[in-house]
Amino acid sequence: MKDQTILRIQDVSKAYPNGVQALQNVSLTIPPGMYGLLGPNGAGKSTLMRILATLQDPDKGQISFGKIDVVRQKEELRKTLGYLPQEFGLYKNVSAENLLNHFAVLKGITSKPDRKEVTEALLRQTNLWDVRKQKLGGYSGGMKQRFGVAVALIGNPKLMIVDEPTAGLDPAERVRFLNLLSELGENSAVILSTHIVEDVSELCTRMAIINKGKILLEAEPIQSVNDLQGKIWRRILSKTEFVAIEKAHSVISTKLLSGQTVVHIYSEEDPGDMFEPVTADLEDVYFCTMAGFIGNKELNNKEVLL
Repeated sequence: MKDQTILRIQDVSKAYPNGVQALQNVSLTIPPGMYGLLGPNGAGKSTLMRILATLQDPDKGQISFGKIDVVRQKEELRKTLGYLPQEFGLYKNVSAENLLNHFAVLKGITSKPDRKEVTEALLRQTNLWDVRKQKLGGYSGGMKQRFGVAVALIGNPKLMIVDEPTAGLDPAERVRFLNLLSELGENSAVILSTHIVEDVSELCTRMAIINKGKILLEAEPIQSVNDLQGKIWRRILSKTEFVAIEKAHSVISTKLLSGQTVVHIYSEEDPGDMFEPVTADLEDVYFCTMAGFIGNKELNNKEVLL
């Protein structure tokens, strides 16, 4: 693995003037491939993404991408960076082809033949070639997201940052978009920031879970799920039964099913009370981490998200 493709984040912190501590001593090592940053809304994910995209400076800490100092050499990083923010504006009355051509000019591709070649290749890669002359105002949410990826891919970036890319997409568009991201991870380091567990489960070879600006867990999704097997138990309860069960056991998550409550608890031994073992998945890893049962217990805030 070549060092220039590794992103290293060391002891990064960021506070806002209103007193919110968005990031607290965040340290991560992000190799090539798909890397998931998973956490609830307000966890600090977007702040970290903006810092990595050189749009904000950290209060302290160091960030390097190979030999590039991300904080001090912003222009150098931008030459090899692709960024798809959570929200981005588009000119609704301009076609995808024309706007992508414009962005290629801004990226420094001054040769018209080169621009045409790049534009066509990116529109085909993002499956937008057949609608290239359609105005962006008529695009669906998923089409707009894929166009955003096309813009981010100009210049063949070695570092891609995508922030909450599948929020609001319908199931079919979500699948198309995730397939596209998976292809990108073959040639670049791609950071996927999301609160959707399934996105990380389906795409990422490594991940970190963040909450209240702190990294609670950094792991391989498959390994973290395997480590949890035999420790997750399930029972279907009525509303009246739940209060007693919550007091007696380590509840990590609840779901409603046909008017009843499906409860998952964490226990290293058979908890009794008619609980049955269940195959753990990444959602269980997420909730156990948020509750403080696994991960870095010094950093966990012991909150259970139900």
